[in-house]
Order: sequence, then structure tokens, then C-alpha cells
Amino acid sequence: MTYCVGMRLDRGLVFMSDTRTNAGLDNIATARKMHTWEVPGDRVITLMTAGNLATTQSVVGILDERTKAPVDRAPSILQSPSMFQIAREVGTTLKEVIHSNDDSGAEAAAFGATMILGGQIKGSPPRLFLIYPEGNFIEASDDNPFFQIGETKYGKPILVRAYDKTASFENSIKLLLVSFDSTIKSNLSVGLPIDYVTYTADTLRFGVQGRILDSDPYYQEVSNGWSEALKSAFAQLPDFTFPE
Repeated sequence: MTYCVGMRLDRGLVFMSDTRTNAGLDNIATARKMHTWEVPGDRVITLMTAGNLATTQSVVGILDERTKAPVDRAPSILQSPSMFQIAREVGTTLKEVIHSNDDSGAEAAAFGATMILGGQIKGSPPRLFLIYPEGNFIEASDDNPFFQIGETKYGKPILVRAYDKTASFENSIKLLLVSFDSTIKSNLSVGLPIDYVTYTADTLRFGVQGRILDSDPYYQEVSNGWSEALKSAFAQLPDFTFPE
């Protein structure tokens, strides 16, 4: 399982993903699920993946190969004129990789994957997309300013309640860590290390990138502090009484 979040802010974009892969309780490993491409002064692109690891690695590999030796049928993601066109290319590639496994006799759903794509190309605003296994996609908006993929249900409540489009990157990372901590505590198939990257609009260069380990003191402080804050808030709620 996986958990990834891409978030649109007034100041830019922020991305966070876990790194755990799970093929059974006795087969747990670590794999990077966040991939970035940058042409300083021209474009920045981030792609996060969830689903079948062979599928997602194939898609990323194909996209990366095209940046080095573009094919005639489609420009590479470093040549596409817009983030919309990149979303179409990623969606098409994802659909092709999934259906290429049909010949094996396996169900296509077993090779499914979803992706979050975000970035900016010079002359256009930052954009954020959620790409489905069928190859179609939707774009983030004021009504839907963040996307989640993978194990989404446990980390969503805090995002819905505390998201602030005017927030700093620091506060946004804190919010995302709370969301990830809730997910990690509820589902063993999501786990640290956690990768993150920030992007300030119109800079056309990535901002801060990093990896948070389970031994990270700030993560431990957030995790323990959030648990204590929930217990305190619960204790302050009025007691329930049964009707007489």
C-alpha cells in the first residue's frame, strides 16, 4: 500500500509520499514513489505513484527514457508545452502499460495504479492533477485543492479540517505529517521514510526536498504531540448521559 498527497497553496505546491512497499506481511521493502524532473528556468515536474510497483516503475522508466531519446509519436515531458499535455502523456503511458499485461492472462486491475502529477512550465501557472488507471485525469481547483492516492481515508479528516491555502510550507509540512502519522498508525502497509518536496510558484526551481526517517526527532514530537492533543481534546468534550 501507499500514501501520497499533493497540495496546492497560494505560494506554490507541496508533495509528500511514503516509501513502503508491501507484497505480504513477510515481504515489506522500501521504494521511492516520488519522482522529479527539473529544467531550471523552464519547468519543474513531480510525479507520485501508487499501485502495482511494476506498473509504476515501468511508467516512470518510459517517461524518463523519452527525456533522453524522445520518440516521434509524442514529445517528452521536458518538451511538452503545458502541464495539461504532460498529464495526457502520463495518462496515456499508464493506460498502455496496464493493458500491455493483458496478454499474460492476468486481470488488468491487478496491474492498476494512480498518480499525482504537479509542476509548472514557464508562462503558465502551477498545476496539479490526479491521474487514473484508465488514463483520464482531473485537475486541482479551489474546491478540491489537494489530492491523495493510496491509503487515503485515515489521513483525510485532518486535511479537510486544517487545510489553509495561505499556509506557509513549514505549516503545510506539519499538517501533512499529522495526516501521514494518522495513516501509519492505522495501516501497517504505509510507513516511513517519508519523502517531501516544495515548490514556490514562478521560481521554476524546486525548493526544499528531504526525507524524514522514523528516528527524526521532529516527526516523533509531532506524532506524540498529536496523540496527546487528541486525548486532551476528547477529555474536554462534555460527557454523554443516558436518558432516564
